Amino acid sequence: MSEEIKRATGLLIIEVVNSNPNGDPDRESDPRQRPNELGEISPVSFKRKLRDLLEDEEGVVYKHLSEKLQLEKDKYQILESKSVGIEVARKDIKAGTFKEKYWDGRVFGNTILEKEMDKDTIKTGVAQFVVGVSISKINIQRHTNTQKVNKEDPKKSGGMSPLAYRFVEHGVYVMPFYINPSNAHKSGCTAKDIDLLKALIPYAYDHTRSAIRPDVRIRHAWYMEHKNSLGSCPDYLLVETLTPKRKGTDPLAPSTCWADYDDETARLPKVLEDKLGSKCIDLMETSDATCSQCEG
Repeated sequence: MSEEIKRATGLLIIEVVNSNPNGDPDRESDPRQRPNELGEISPVSFKRKLRDLLEDEEGVVYKHLSEKLQLEKDKYQILESKSVGIEVARKDIKAGTFKEKYWDGRVFGNTILEKEMDKDTIKTGVAQFVVGVSISKINIQRHTNTQKVNKEDPKKSGGMSPLAYRFVEHGVYVMPFYINPSNAHKSGCTAKDIDLLKALIPYAYDHTRSAIRPDVRIRHAWYMEHKNSLGSCPDYLLVETLTPKRKGTDPLAPSTCWADYDDETARLPKVLEDKLGSKCIDLMETSDATCSQCEG
């Protein structure tokens, strides 16, 4: 395993089917949507799922990756966790164990303790995820849920939750992410930390399903490593090339299925491949999750 962190460009292609990928607290948990009717998925929402998978030490994902990558439990804790308060983090800073203890602090950065950190500790992480935006407009459905009537006070519950179930009929979202090694020497991020990030991504939605988010699929998780730490190809060229194209005469019309997009053309031409340090890989095809499904 190489100890060098090379600059990398990533791109998640996320398909949403009758699910709410990211509720908006300012709009009663409606799926996030821009004024132009394009859907959104916040970076915070996606990173939360990765944190939850790593924090669940009794879960199958953690157990599998811990064994596969030989993770030392004390070095892969989650800073942005309900179990880690400000005082605990302060003690870790004073003890000099902060950097080596919190995986998400090393990878995603830290903002909650800015006043406590010294000048040699970066607040910005190595991995930065961009807001995911749908390729086309999305249709949002709002249904009323039934609730169990409270026999002690039936008037209070009413048995109904009006318009509580809000979901996107169908949408395909594009979420770029970038690996910037310039911040690694300050945050303490290692190549193994990035390997863990890459290993977690394919499980992000499959192992965090919920009643309101039952069917969110990562169709592709493209990962393109540059030739060096400085970068060898403009990120935007890679992102634009691998973004699926909407079929039909109206590219902004809401889609109904994956077949509405031309995914076959989303391949890097040789002129761009030659600018990379290694082949463009799809993390969904190299993960144990998808390989085991194919074998079954």
